[in-house]
Amino acid sequence: TIMHLFLLLILQATAALGQIDPAHCRYALGMEDRRIKDDDITASSQWYETTGPQYARLNREEGDGAWCPEGQLEPSDSQYLQVDLGRLTFLTVVGTQGRYARNSGNEFARAYRLNYSRDGLLWKSWKNRLGNAVMEGNKNAYTSVINDLHPPIITRYVRLIPVTKLSTTVCMRVELYGCPWEDGLISYSAPEGQLMMPPGYPIASLNDSTYDGVHERRRLFGGMGQLTDGVIGQDDFLVTRQYHVWPGYDYLGWRNDSLGTQGYVEMEFVFDRQRNFTSLKVHSNNMFSRGVKIFSSVSCWFKPRLIAGWEAESVAFKTVLDDRNPSARYVTVPLNRRTAKSIRCRFYFADVWMMFSEISFQSGITQTHTHTHTHTHRDTFNASTSDPPDDGNTPILIGCLVTIILLLVIIIFLILWCQYVCKVLEKVIPANTDPHYERVFLLDPQYQNPAVLRNKLPELSQSAEASACGGGYAEPDVTQCTPHQCFHSNAPHYAETDIVRLQGVTGSNMYAVPALTVDSLTRKDISAAEFPRQQLIFREKLGEGQFGEVHLCEAEGLPEFLGEGSPLPDRDGRSVLVAVKQLRADATSQARNDFLKEIKIMSRLNDPNIIRLLCVCVSSDPLCMVTEYMENGDLNMFLSQREIESTLTHANNIPSVSLSDLLHMSVQISSGMKYLASLNFVHRDLATRNCLLDRRLTIKIADFGMSRNLYSSDYYRIQGRAVLPIRWMAWESILLGKFTTASDVWAFGVTLWEIFTLCKEQPYSLLSDEQVIENTGEFFRNQGRQIFLYAPPLCPPSLFELMMRCWSRDIPDRPTFEGLYQALRPHVNQ
Repeated sequence: TIMHLFLLLILQATAALGQIDPAHCRYALGMEDRRIKDDDITASSQWYETTGPQYARLNREEGDGAWCPEGQLEPSDSQYLQVDLGRLTFLTVVGTQGRYARNSGNEFARAYRLNYSRDGLLWKSWKNRLGNAVMEGNKNAYTSVINDLHPPIITRYVRLIPVTKLSTTVCMRVELYGCPWEDGLISYSAPEGQLMMPPGYPIASLNDSTYDGVHERRRLFGGMGQLTDGVIGQDDFLVTRQYHVWPGYDYLGWRNDSLGTQGYVEMEFVFDRQRNFTSLKVHSNNMFSRGVKIFSSVSCWFKPRLIAGWEAESVAFKTVLDDRNPSARYVTVPLNRRTAKSIRCRFYFADVWMMFSEISFQSGITQTHTHTHTHTHRDTFNASTSDPPDDGNTPILIGCLVTIILLLVIIIFLILWCQYVCKVLEKVIPANTDPHYERVFLLDPQYQNPAVLRNKLPELSQSAEASACGGGYAEPDVTQCTPHQCFHSNAPHYAETDIVRLQGVTGSNMYAVPALTVDSLTRKDISAAEFPRQQLIFREKLGEGQFGEVHLCEAEGLPEFLGEGSPLPDRDGRSVLVAVKQLRADATSQARNDFLKEIKIMSRLNDPNIIRLLCVCVSSDPLCMVTEYMENGDLNMFLSQREIESTLTHANNIPSVSLSDLLHMSVQISSGMKYLASLNFVHRDLATRNCLLDRRLTIKIADFGMSRNLYSSDYYRIQGRAVLPIRWMAWESILLGKFTTASDVWAFGVTLWEIFTLCKEQPYSLLSDEQVIENTGEFFRNQGRQIFLYAPPLCPPSLFELMMRCWSRDIPDRPTFEGLYQALRPHVNQ
């Protein structure tokens, strides 16, 4: 049922970093509860019809109580029970029982092997990390035995093959555990990993030891292995997460000079079907002290069908190299929604060695006949591994033309309909309508279809930069907007009536505030002091926007320049790091005015948990504003590199945080947002990526996460215009363009969720962007089918209840930031 699919999606939301976390991907796949149908369970033989494969269901006593192969099982026999899971699955656990049959049976398998196949044709034998293929089975007929698969496997078909040393009768009941493999990746090819023999350190074997494809001519072909096993490598590549394995086990690594003079590693990825790719995530080591760095750049080519050639246009991405932080990290590579069934990427070396531990993809499923992109729940759960036939170019061209014509007709209809609705609403909505009243035009029956909601999003999302139905991107005046735009004219807390553009000129989010009269801003309107720009020493580019950039710089002599009462902490003689937002020379006059407007906004902020504007450089071009920057970087990166404090983390010197630290961070963010709310400021992009952290774990809320390439996959681009952090946005912000303090409260709830998952995964990580938008429609319809984020294991129940209140469908039901602060503060030791 549809409800069952939604519940399953909720369970799937426990995936950790990358695609899947094996520690949480342990859900029963449907043998016991009959989601796996009888027709999908077959066997090489059966003793009687009443011991057929359909009776091999764990904890059930149907038929004669289990599957039993025909006759006595001999040591040389290869009888098997086969299960078709219906789609590619990340399989982590196998459970078995014998035949008990209400105390009338006593047959069981003492051991068994596992074979698996992704296509039903090519079968592979599972082996554990030490190369053993036989798993321990049962010791009696009734107790179930659970075996974790180390490594886990990605498969659709599974065969359990009982093993015996003596001639005996065996019977089996089975349950399989795991979760759907949403990546769709069915194989990757790469050069073989190599040995690293550093002087004074153990030899590191950086091979893909669990690869299940072909090893030929020093390359890996047609299989999957450690890059898709959900195990991420540690900062020190010699330290492994597995026991009794060799140093370097968690990484696949290559030495630059061993691959000739090409200076790159070429990998090819093949998928189950044609997909529309959003991004590629690569977990890479960065221990530069030993000659290991993340890749300097990557270029990817795309093939729409396996029998087609590679498309000439590639996607290139240049990484920001980090010579200060040796932590391993995920690098997200935007793939610009390119459509392909196969991808070839070249990763270029930045140093002597390059090491990967995980690779994952974010994508939606495409229907190749019409070249339109869909990713509905039906597509997600009825995956097929077959390709559509290639009938030549003519049907494709005809399909494209028909599609374009239909889209033009639909767009014209929607424009005319929106204009009509706006005119009607201006006539029928009284000026004193309550601000919490729902927008009438979304109650039209056409919006009951999730696909319509998704297709309307580009039109509706323009209201993030203007009003819900109005045109243009200028800042609306509160006293001049229509009743539909304003609801009532004296409601200053509704930022939808006075929005500055969602993206600032540097690509960062600019706080939305009540309308400022800044048309004639000059230097005298700016209270921040002019800093000598020659004393700003560039360190790295943090990000960029259409007309500006954000740089990390050292500011020489800044404490002395700011004088007594400087907001800067004691630096112990070290240089001061600052973030410098700089306007490009080619910026338009409007961008220049917006930049000065942003300076005026920032100069009004003075709170210990909000990033401060320190000084400016506006006496000459390029215009610059200098803000605080915390030495521990952003909270997302800080937490993702840590584990929760425990005896194990202390014993192994693993970077950790305590539950008290997490609560303290939550209180500080609520305090900073309480301050913004008191000024009627709306942030609109609250997330851990926009919270900076100093060495004392003091948090300051910032606004330039949007400009950083590192977090580009957190934003959804609308028709090439604004980018929206839809996974953090309230339903009314996505569908109506309504940004208020209440929508910031929603984002605060998601930020709390990030904190208590230690930022180990993206919110709704197993939902595509399109599915997140469809889920937004479920919040609007409010029929109980909306999907919520799961409760993080570290999160106290009372705190998760607070998160759920932040995600209340009705705006008045959400707490205020004052209430959130008062609720969180008692949890922290003062």
